[in-house]
Amino acid sequence: MTLQQFEYIVALDRYRNFARAAEACNVTQPTLSAMLVKLEEELDVRLFDRTNRNVAPTSAGMRIIEQARRALSESQKVKELVAEEKGLVSGSFRLSVGPTIAPYIVPQLIHLYTQTYPQVELTINEMKAPAMQEALLNNSLDAGIAIAGNGANGLRELPLYTERFVVYLSEHCWRKLPVFKPENLSNEHMWVMKEAQCLRDSAFSFCKGRAIGRHIYEAGSIDTLVRIVDLNGGYTIIPEMHLPFLTEEQRKHTRRIEGDYLSQRRVSLYVREDYIRQSMLDALRGILSRFITLDDK
Repeated sequence: MTLQQFEYIVALDRYRNFARAAEACNVTQPTLSAMLVKLEEELDVRLFDRTNRNVAPTSAGMRIIEQARRALSESQKVKELVAEEKGLVSGSFRLSVGPTIAPYIVPQLIHLYTQTYPQVELTINEMKAPAMQEALLNNSLDAGIAIAGNGANGLRELPLYTERFVVYLSEHCWRKLPVFKPENLSNEHMWVMKEAQCLRDSAFSFCKGRAIGRHIYEAGSIDTLVRIVDLNGGYTIIPEMHLPFLTEEQRKHTRRIEGDYLSQRRVSLYVREDYIRQSMLDALRGILSRFITLDDK
């Protein structure tokens, strides 16, 4: 058995499709099929059940695939150790960014990173926290950027930056309230983002007491929230980094939050506890620091 065969069965388990797994491994489908058969013959066990419509690992296959993942991870560490010893920032770097963070950092990150480290094969995917955690733990990601507090066993959380929220008010609200204080809006609708941990940690806690007795609507993006407020009244809370996305007229609708309320979100970098390529992480932080004020390590 070889590491190459391990790569094939891990890919086949991931895609559950021979054509897509072969494409991911940069081989032909017949080659992948032949190598799988050869490995099954060597181990004298069937790893996958194959039908015309489905490919799924057998019970024995699931255990062997998991061991193959560990073996691939350990072999990758050898290469990473060599690169780290040489101080190299090269090879591949697979990063995920949370959907509520990506619009504000990914464009600049891609632009600056690819210019500074053209030798690195950078891949960025948008992932919610649970998917990020799973991908990090199964070694299909190197690092993830998400709202703080989304750690898990086997992962290390490194603080990146803290971002304030501002209030975005409807025209009706801002004309009546030149200075924003939360208690002034006890009878207004607050619109919140669905499944956004940042709002649960800060803005949602901030408005919890005033939410009693009125319906809180949920939206899927900050842009949607802003449009809802524009057309329906009320207010929402948006990250400070969203301000450049607003028109000049819309910026007149924003107010800083006054008073002793939670009005910020913390963003962290997540890696596996055994991740050893500190030079890669330092490079990422260095790029981010060029357009974001980072927290101290």
